[in-house]
Amino acid sequence: MLAVEDEDQLRAKGYDKTPDFILQVPVAVEGHIIHWIESKASFGDECSHHAYLHDQFWSYWNRFGPGLVIYWYGFIQELDCNRERGILLQACFPTNIVTLCHSIA
Repeated sequence: MLAVEDEDQLRAKGYDKTPDFILQVPVAVEGHIIHWIESKASFGDECSHHAYLHDQFWSYWNRFGPGLVIYWYGFIQELDCNRERGILLQACFPTNIVTLCHSIA
């Protein structure tokens, strides 16, 4: 199970712009480390996605590092062009999550 902080917990800490969840321990999705997840109950079209990038996603990236955006109703595949810069797009919650294990020596 992923350990997360949600928007309400983050706002209580004083953050004004917050993704839906911050992962307390980052995970890897398709070889990319992510620190946060934003869920959009919409289709990711060019106009809305660029507005979200400008108004939300890059702010999250600046504060929390790379993250994952889930568009519930899919998205235009060409918009998934910022993976190397740290913003991944998915149409559903990924099943191929790699968690980091802590070991005690």
